[in-house]
Amino acid sequence: MRLRESALYEQVAERLRGRILAHTLHPGSWIDEQALAAEYGISRTPLREALKVLAAEGLVTMKLRRGAYVTEVSERDLAEVYHLLALLESDAARVVAERASAAQIAELLALHRELEDQVADRDRFFAANERFHMALLAIADNRWRSQLVDDLRKVMKLNRHHSLFKQGRLEASLKEHRQIMAALKARNGERAQQLMQQHFANGKDAAWLT
Repeated sequence: MRLRESALYEQVAERLRGRILAHTLHPGSWIDEQALAAEYGISRTPLREALKVLAAEGLVTMKLRRGAYVTEVSERDLAEVYHLLALLESDAARVVAERASAAQIAELLALHRELEDQVADRDRFFAANERFHMALLAIADNRWRSQLVDDLRKVMKLNRHHSLFKQGRLEASLKEHRQIMAALKARNGERAQQLMQQHFANGKDAAWLT
């Protein structure tokens, strides 16, 4: 599909990002710039600018004299991402428990109900899970934290066998969400923080099981 002549490199980056996260461009695969430029009907200049954006997000790795590759996530990479997410999102959970309005807690409760409703569909559960986490971050209202988490979650998605797809992990994740939601409703910031840290620790442990 050709892009509009007026398309900017951000649009190219968005399209490539979608293909990477959908794994139609597989981790470790070489990105054929010439073929993509022809497919999108653009010059290689906006494509290269788009690749720089994706490299800054950690989704693309630029190799000297070899070109661009979709980033491969190692066990160490994933462990480090989960560690940082645990720190950032557990702090956000504490802030929300202590400062959120009744309407904001109700918003999170509605998103939690979506998790309950989607437990039979893993893809939809994953999407609802992310909406819950990103809403919690938005309510905590620290744009720098939200930006960091957004980038870290993109890298986490490069792991095709996400922890939620491991046997029994989806059900365990839902149980953990119920406990987190209970702590938020009870306005127990310390408890919400601890539960969120454990939630990510459990996710990390499940992510590399075979």
